[in-house]
Amino acid sequence: MIEVRHANERGHVQLDWLNSYHSFSFGHYHDPAHMGWSALRVINDDTVQPGQGFGTHGHRDMEILSYVLEGALQHRDSMGSGSTLRPGDVQLMSAGTGVQHSEFNPSQNDPVHFLQIWILPDQQNVTPSYQERHIQDAQKRGQLKLLASGDPNDDALFLHQDARIYATLLNGDEHIEYAPPFGRQTYVHVAQGSIKVNNHELKTGDGLKVLDELALLLSEGDNAEILLFDLP
Repeated sequence: MIEVRHANERGHVQLDWLNSYHSFSFGHYHDPAHMGWSALRVINDDTVQPGQGFGTHGHRDMEILSYVLEGALQHRDSMGSGSTLRPGDVQLMSAGTGVQHSEFNPSQNDPVHFLQIWILPDQQNVTPSYQERHIQDAQKRGQLKLLASGDPNDDALFLHQDARIYATLLNGDEHIEYAPPFGRQTYVHVAQGSIKVNNHELKTGDGLKVLDELALLLSEGDNAEILLFDLP
């Protein structure tokens, strides 16, 4: 089974400082048919205007990953973590027993465009933690680069969930053949550009739910930046 969700079918919030598209139900946007996919609960595609952002607010029992596409994103939290993320940076905050944080665009000139991703944890009330890494484009070019994993032995950010999150950059003749592990669920999100997955043509913001497929071919990328989720 392959099910396409086109970008224009997502939930949408437009404020004077925020333009946000929701792949799954979030906030005031509620659609019982799109409550998540396996442990993947949220993909919010956010563009925040210069000097604006999300004030301090709380989370608990959620794995929250931020992936910056353009601009800069400033993070502060109650654990004392603080950083300014830029394209190529990926951040993972395990909210666990509870954490307060803020996300802000420190630029006075340029917007910040980033994805906020929520993964449901496989255990409750863990000690909150913060991790980040910078991934070079060369590590993603024409190949799947592991960003986060539930296996502490992987060279990746550690998730409290039996899941793996990959990123890739594909253009021209570059392609990836991916065999979804048996019994697992897969989700593909087009962060930027366009691509073909098997016979499905996908553009920026499109998503793909995959179940019981033997193979996926990611090809014909046009400046494509893709996230692929291997889920329980």
